[in-house]
Amino acid sequence: MEKPSVIRRNRLKRRARRAARRILPFVASLFMATPLATPVGSVNATGAEYRVPTTSELRASAFKTSAQQLYAELGAEATGLRYEVFQKALTGYLNLRHEGRLSDDKQLLTVIDFEKPSTEKRLWVLDLASKHILFNTLVAHGHNSGENLATTFSNENESNMSSLGFYVTQSEYRGKHGRSLKLEGVDEGYNDNAMSRSVVMHGAEYVSEDFIKQFGRLGRSLGCPALPMDQYNEIISTVTGGTCLFLNGADAQYSSKYLNQEVALQTYFQSTTSV
Repeated sequence: MEKPSVIRRNRLKRRARRAARRILPFVASLFMATPLATPVGSVNATGAEYRVPTTSELRASAFKTSAQQLYAELGAEATGLRYEVFQKALTGYLNLRHEGRLSDDKQLLTVIDFEKPSTEKRLWVLDLASKHILFNTLVAHGHNSGENLATTFSNENESNMSSLGFYVTQSEYRGKHGRSLKLEGVDEGYNDNAMSRSVVMHGAEYVSEDFIKQFGRLGRSLGCPALPMDQYNEIISTVTGGTCLFLNGADAQYSSKYLNQEVALQTYFQSTTSV
């Protein structure tokens, strides 16, 4: 009889394969349709020899092309979501799905870009299955992270700062801010104290265009990604229960095991090898 740990690993792998088939069905056809970046021959028109790309390089090239096409189909650029932030978020999403940490029922990726000022809409909820942006709205950062722009981040209790990195949404509860959504920080040393710090998604009156007009920026939280009162209920209902959140910010020291491109590639192309 297999040990429980082996059974669990096998179950997670099967879940990841099923999810990959549902999330990115266009990958196989796109890979076949994508011209090779480097000709496969060993001699070009001038007679000079050049290196044939490896399978790994071809897969990486196809992944990049597919990610760019998904970004375009989402219409993300027009909403202000930068491709480099989207690419990092997608890489982490695929890593988390590889580990079986995300819900099989929702192919959602939430991105917050704290390199943008609080006066801009810097939160996106992306449906990777339907290739639609479900929400693009304002979001507050922690009080001690900065004024209009978040420049400082912390994982420490009582820091009143935002924490960068990848999160997995958990369950809802009702607290001092009303309906709230628990967030599990999965980046060790960067946001893994989120649960003990009570860093959650919730609504706040200080997250509004009216507040911006009056004060020149949004109000600030104690570290939570606070949302507009007229949208937080719908956003929480959408992203609750095992979806990915990536919080980006200007911190050169930030690193994450979930930004592993090899794992992302493996997960991305499972749909072509597990049919």
